[in-house]
Amino acid sequence: MPNRLAHETSPYLLQHADNPVDWWPWSAEAFEEARKRNVPVLLSVGYSSCHWCHVMAHESFEDQQTAEYLNAHYVSVKVDREERPDVDAVYMEAVQAATGQGGWPMTVFLTPEAEPFYFGTYFPPAPRQGMPSFRQVLQGVHQAWDERRDEVTEVAGKIVRDLAGREISYGDARTPGEEELAQALLGLTREYDPQRGGFGGAPKFPPSMVLEFLLRHHARTGAEGALQMASDTCERMARGGIYDQLGGGFARYSVDRDWVVPHFEKMLYDNALLCRVYAHLWRATGSELARRVALETADFMVRELRTNEGGFASALDADSDDGTGRHVEGVYYVWTPEQLREVLGEQDAELAAQYFGVTEEGTFEEGASVLQLPQQQDVLVDAGKIASVRERLLAARSERPAPGRDDKVVAAWNGLAIAALAETGAYFDRPDLVEAAVAAADLLVRLHLDEQARLTRTSKDGHAGANAGVLEDYADVAEGFLALASVTGEGVWLEFAGFLVDHVLVRFTDPESGSLYDTAADAEQLIRRPQDPTDNAAPSGWTAAANALLAYAAHTGSEPHRTAAERALGVVKALGPRVPRFIGWGLAAAEAVLDGPREVAIVGPSLDHEGTKTLHRTALLGTAPGAVVAVGAPESDEFPLLADRSLVGGEPTAYVCRNFTCDAPTTEVDRLRAVLND
Repeated sequence: MPNRLAHETSPYLLQHADNPVDWWPWSAEAFEEARKRNVPVLLSVGYSSCHWCHVMAHESFEDQQTAEYLNAHYVSVKVDREERPDVDAVYMEAVQAATGQGGWPMTVFLTPEAEPFYFGTYFPPAPRQGMPSFRQVLQGVHQAWDERRDEVTEVAGKIVRDLAGREISYGDARTPGEEELAQALLGLTREYDPQRGGFGGAPKFPPSMVLEFLLRHHARTGAEGALQMASDTCERMARGGIYDQLGGGFARYSVDRDWVVPHFEKMLYDNALLCRVYAHLWRATGSELARRVALETADFMVRELRTNEGGFASALDADSDDGTGRHVEGVYYVWTPEQLREVLGEQDAELAAQYFGVTEEGTFEEGASVLQLPQQQDVLVDAGKIASVRERLLAARSERPAPGRDDKVVAAWNGLAIAALAETGAYFDRPDLVEAAVAAADLLVRLHLDEQARLTRTSKDGHAGANAGVLEDYADVAEGFLALASVTGEGVWLEFAGFLVDHVLVRFTDPESGSLYDTAADAEQLIRRPQDPTDNAAPSGWTAAANALLAYAAHTGSEPHRTAAERALGVVKALGPRVPRFIGWGLAAAEAVLDGPREVAIVGPSLDHEGTKTLHRTALLGTAPGAVVAVGAPESDEFPLLADRSLVGGEPTAYVCRNFTCDAPTTEVDRLRAVLND
């Protein structure tokens, strides 16, 4: 018989709806039930494409005896971290403070007042490698709750007080200057892996936000080392197994330092961020590899993640059916030499094995290989032949049981996808990609925004979820709308972005310090109001808000938004020189501040006029960090930047300003290009 999760919209929660565990969703009613029964709460947090979440669910939550013990002695609450990042953040901070590490599945035991007192991540069904079994943990916590209640509540109270005292070292309200950005670059250089690209050791994550900083820093200063780190890292990732060599798109991370074997789940936010990075790398260098990867990643998102309603699904699972009913990680993507021969025949299979690095020993499990493009290629190949091989392998792969898809539409990640698709479509003359971005933006406006322009975080199958948007939702959706405004010339997207950044000013900003909170002032009160400026898998709400506030101010001349952006970047002044790998998006915003950012207005007889289109495209391809672009007819009221702008000699004209100073208007493409790439 299904439990209470059967009524939820989250695919992750629905995966647990038939568990024998009597799950509750996160709710006041669950904690009231715990108070009434005088039992602790088991909080289990995960997400739908999390491999070890599935493993623990199968081993423990689907086990009848374990479920009966849980139901007798606990109120069990299941949370999708992607729907409730605030709940996840608060308790993950507690887990990391207590154990020195964190991850998912996250397992936390709470008092009925939601105060945590015991922590863990994955627990096995039997003792293993020094870990107690899940049953032993459940029995131990139950015994402590029954026999040492005072001690448990004292520990819980102390943890909550300690969390409350963990205030962020904010630095000051000034933006980072040349010195701090140079120190950040030096810190990145020290952590850079010159043999393999990327930063640090295994596991190795795509450093998309740091790459944006490096590209902007090169554009502003000409620092060749910054561009070299960015382009080499992008090439190594694109040649590695972390990139899907047949279908495009990136896996979550590489388990090794060489980008060979990925953790195979594919996340929307990773692909949106990396699509944009590769498009920007092409813009800076003209790299054909960057162009190919940007377009293939955009096509992957539209082909495999787009929902029927026009939004973008959250993720594809790492696991899929291996053909025998077992769910196995990576089986959809890997190949043996024998499988190549079955699809391609002997001769082409030998070529494919050489080209994609498929060996008899394999690079993954059971003799299978992850497809990659080995670095040292001395094989001369026929491009047409390789295209044919790719096509046939992709067709054969599509016959395999596909990984599951989390169809939940997350506002923040769709905002990132909108920005990536809009820009990639504009750069490479792919109006279909821009149209996909517009459709996703339309969905967010129609389904996720209410009359007060408050955001709902998620939707599924055309139905809005119950959870309020957090700071990253407001910031990333504003970022997407601002990119769409620059690409389409439709001022309504600037207007919608303005509604969202106004919420950031009013509901998420500390008026005294200018620091930002992840949840709104009027949101559900947890044991702590989460506040994290560091970029992790995606931009933090804090740094994303700084970028969006700055761009909106450049479009409108709004001093309050500019001031809020600069105050928010004070944390980058503090953290940039110390931990640059974890504040890349903030460093990128700081580059834009130091460059202006530049304000570009293109006026022409119409948006379809060839001269207007050429100047507009040139403006979009400018590398000046954080530059904003407005395009329209003279006297148009679509954008503030178009006010009082007229044609020069009846020709389409570009106006470029920054720091309250404007260049002479120009009708010449080469002149505009020089001004924007200076």
